Formats: sequence, C-alpha cells, structure tokens
Amino acid sequence: MPAPSVLDLAPVVPVVVVEDAADAVPLARALVAGGLPAIEVTLRTPAALDAIRAVAAEVPAAVVGAGTVITPAQVEAVVAAGARFLVSPGWTDALLAAMRASGVPFLPGVSTTSEVVALLERGVREMKFFPAQAAGGTAYLKALASPLPQARFCPTGGITLASAPDYLSLPNVGCVGGSWMLPADAVAGRDWARVEALAREAAGLRRSAQV
Repeated sequence: MPAPSVLDLAPVVPVVVVEDAADAVPLARALVAGGLPAIEVTLRTPAALDAIRAVAAEVPAAVVGAGTVITPAQVEAVVAAGARFLVSPGWTDALLAAMRASGVPFLPGVSTTSEVVALLERGVREMKFFPAQAAGGTAYLKALASPLPQARFCPTGGITLASAPDYLSLPNVGCVGGSWMLPADAVAGRDWARVEALAREAAGLRRSAQV
C-alpha cells in the first residue's frame, strides 16, 4: 500500500534550518506535538545530515524529509540518513532521475508553467512551487488550476501565517511550506513550548481556510 502523499500529511510543512544537530530531536518533537509531522530539514548547514539522522532514529512520529536537495549525491546521502521525502528548489533531468530512483516521495521545485508541463510529461504530478510569493503567489497558482488541474503544489517561499490560508483555499494546493513557527529567538533559546504552540496554530489552518 503506497504511503500517503507528503501534501496530505498536514496543512503546513515546517522548513527547518538546523544550526546545531543537538536541537533537531527536541525541535522535531515540538513540531509533531503541535500537529505538524512532516518536517523538511534543509541542506543549508553542516548539521543537516546529522539532524535528519537523529530525527529519523529518535522521533518515530515525525516524517522527516530533506530540502534544498540539488544533486544526485545529496539524494543518496539524505536517503541513507533516513529522509522519507525529498524537496528541491528546482530540477534537472539528472536530479529528477536520482529522486525517482531513491524510492521515496519527492517534490521537485517549479516556478513557471513550462516547468510544470515538463514534469507532468515525465509523470510527476506533485511539485513544490518556489519561490511562491516572488513567483506570483496565489494569483499564479489560481491561473494554473484550470489548464493544469492534475498538478498539485506545496508553495514555499515568503509564506506567513497571514497568507497561508489564501494558498490553502486553492484547489491545486495540498499544503504550504514555511518557517514562521520557528522564530529564530525561540530556536536559539530552545523555547520548544513556544514552537509547539506556533505549530499547533499552523496545524489548524486548513480548517480556517475551508470555512
């Protein structure tokens, strides 16, 4: 039986930049407790691989994934570390082939109609729309829904608590990616209770978007 789509696990996928691998497990536990099980750990710091490894081993309720995946070598490394999904800011045929061969779900990044059509041509229907706000935001995604209804998106980039409901109300958006539930001061101060409270607020967004 296939695993559920990453787009359907929660309304928001936290986009996490881990500076200290020791923070990964308590941070992930706070997000999961708040109702956000899918966690994208970006490959933007030297601690990222250790963070993915730790969360995969110690937080079984988390569905930890890797973000900012841009090379086939990174695909291999993060899957070996325990990543259960992959997210890229863009894609090439080589990267797409590596992600497909990995055996785990993946969200290749797109920002133009031609990129969406090219992925559909290759049998990929779930994508990351990035950078969401800069690339046209909700108006752009709304315009894509009619001619390309088979494409589903996780918009990421510049999305906030205030703008997320507008994205989530669109028929071709399964979830959004964001980091507003991880304020820098809360993470630096290891205020995991605050992170959990903000995660809980984010996890309730789908209901408000559909009212």
